[in-house]
Amino acid sequence: MTDGPPADDPHVLQQIARGLPYLNPALRRVAEFILERPGTAKTMTITELAAASDVAESTVSRFVKQLGLGRYPSLRVGIAEALLLDRPNGVEPDRKHVYEGILQGDSSTTIIGKITGSSHQALRKTGAGLDAAAIDRAVELIDSANVIIFCCMGSSSIAAEDAIMRFTRAGKKCLLFRDQSLQVMTATIVTPEDVVIGISDSGESTPVVEALAQARKNGARTIGVTSAGASRLTRHATVTLCTSTATPIRIEIYGEAMTGKWGQILVMDVLYAAFAVRHFDETLRHLEETYASGIRTSRAVPRS
Repeated sequence: MTDGPPADDPHVLQQIARGLPYLNPALRRVAEFILERPGTAKTMTITELAAASDVAESTVSRFVKQLGLGRYPSLRVGIAEALLLDRPNGVEPDRKHVYEGILQGDSSTTIIGKITGSSHQALRKTGAGLDAAAIDRAVELIDSANVIIFCCMGSSSIAAEDAIMRFTRAGKKCLLFRDQSLQVMTATIVTPEDVVIGISDSGESTPVVEALAQARKNGARTIGVTSAGASRLTRHATVTLCTSTATPIRIEIYGEAMTGKWGQILVMDVLYAAFAVRHFDETLRHLEETYASGIRTSRAVPRS
């Protein structure tokens, strides 16, 4: 966790979720209780939260200080504010849902509104949080790379395949194996002239983390794309590009939500566009060549 939530980002739940992997066991129990039951936690006294988390009150106080909030009442207010921020997207505290914010009995109209709102929020938060200097550093790595190698799993491959299409059309050699074992094996033969891009929303996908770690050992430059700034993935990334999801809470049985992937696709598009601008004329030439050879011939000619 950081020293405190930024003044323009009151989402305490996101801050807690980002710092979760680095907490000691006692502090982690407090964090997990809050993330799993935020609606309940916001109404609890410090004594009640300590008992529910099976820790001492002093541990809760230390947890609050690590958040930079000063006093326990500030934590309760922060949780309440975070829940209010998420409520427009249909996120209900302490209620089961089958998709991000989708509850039993929701109509099709409600579902459309909730998912659209979550998608907009994920894109807006990712765009607002992207570091232009980090984008520039990542583009420099891509610019000098002989091959761009992508490592991912699950639905994160959507962003990887989008990036491969764009960078290939811009004249860069790209590589992606669907099999995660091959991704890790490939990382053992990369060179300092290659760049490996690891995409993982949680930042904890073991094959992706292992691939980046192995690539770094071989001297390759690495780029990590994740919504978890304090994750294992970032430890092995030369440059980290942070995305944002609609909600900070992960309930494993629900699987991956597409709203968390919009940020990944946005990052890939920004990287491509920044690279293409740097090589404007050359990219235009490659776009024309790839269209003529691989796209135009696959499309039916309209009848007059």
